[in-house]
Amino acid sequence: MPHVVVVGAGQAGASLVARLRAQGFEGEITLIGAETVPPYQRPPLSKAYLLGEMTQERLYLRPAEFYADNDIRLRLNTRAVAIDPAAHHVLLNNDERVQYDELVLAVGAHPRTLPASIGGMLDGVFAVRDLADADAMTPAFTVGKRVLIVGGGYIGLEAAAVASKLGLNVTLIEMADRILQRVAAPETSDYFRALHQHHGVDIREGVGLDHLLGDDHVAGAMLTDGTELNIDFAVIGVGITPATILADSAGLTVANGIVTDAFGRTSDPHIWAAGDCATCQFRGETIRLESVGNAIDQAEAVAANIMGANQAYLPKPWFWSDQYDCKLQIAGLNMGYTDVFVRRGDEPGVQSNWYYKGETLLAVDAMNDPRNYMIGKRLIEAGRSPDPAAITDPATDMKALLKP
Repeated sequence: MPHVVVVGAGQAGASLVARLRAQGFEGEITLIGAETVPPYQRPPLSKAYLLGEMTQERLYLRPAEFYADNDIRLRLNTRAVAIDPAAHHVLLNNDERVQYDELVLAVGAHPRTLPASIGGMLDGVFAVRDLADADAMTPAFTVGKRVLIVGGGYIGLEAAAVASKLGLNVTLIEMADRILQRVAAPETSDYFRALHQHHGVDIREGVGLDHLLGDDHVAGAMLTDGTELNIDFAVIGVGITPATILADSAGLTVANGIVTDAFGRTSDPHIWAAGDCATCQFRGETIRLESVGNAIDQAEAVAANIMGANQAYLPKPWFWSDQYDCKLQIAGLNMGYTDVFVRRGDEPGVQSNWYYKGETLLAVDAMNDPRNYMIGKRLIEAGRSPDPAAITDPATDMKALLKP
């Protein structure tokens, strides 16, 4: 019987093995994970879990017994350290060799960290990527503590929202000219800047971290504008890098992730990749999507292709972020946009920002506006682009835009 080995027990890996069994795959399946717990959701780590609103068991993507019940060999607390493509085996950290017929790399990504030379190894400096990270920082989130958030992307903003809700004194610094500059339009940045400032977060844009202060535990921060802050701990949210060491050492093609073809295969025909570590094709470009939606969809497409479907993966990008009482939902990708058109709702805080490239609708950022998010998502997937004047007109029946 064929043996599918999946390295990486995150969202992509768990989705892939479940889909293989759901589609009737009868061969062996082994899922290898470095952590000690079954596959779990990561987005709540910087939100509900950190707030104490979600238990560890509720994070699990499936009950622990699901894997045994479906004859999936789940190898936890185990790391793959090398791949031998010629011999079709994976070397584990206990020197065991696992033979495979088809191998999937769903190894995710690593958070970018601060160099030790500027205080990155001090106690009290945290990243937000896995359960151990969240557990390590939870005790620091107590009323009155002073926290520095480094990075004004979605992870940093979510951590700032949690800290503010728990009564901490929060300073967030962003080296770029504005928060969310890499991923969103100024209109979206303006919305979330105002939201955080309303909740007491001190947001400083165009200011970076020069170095952290302290002997063993972080006690302060020197910023690039010469400001010195007294802090109790720091959260670093400056992005992630794809985990490509295994692939690179095995001779696979790597370029901003593990390069795959339209079907999810790497440069080796018996090795596949999915999730944050893998590239995909979108609008004629090779990109890498960092999202739960892509991890699930790409993994399920790879599972189907392992079973012979031979169907190209067509990403349908969607993302979300929860901050305070605001739910941001994003449909599409705004790469190359030329214009942004804003539609405001009748209620305070309801807004959607519509990205166009010329006359083509690319993406929608919807803040507390699920109805227009769904309308935008359906329009983008159908390749339809309404007149921007209709988007901004409060009298427009948005649902009517879906009609042929």
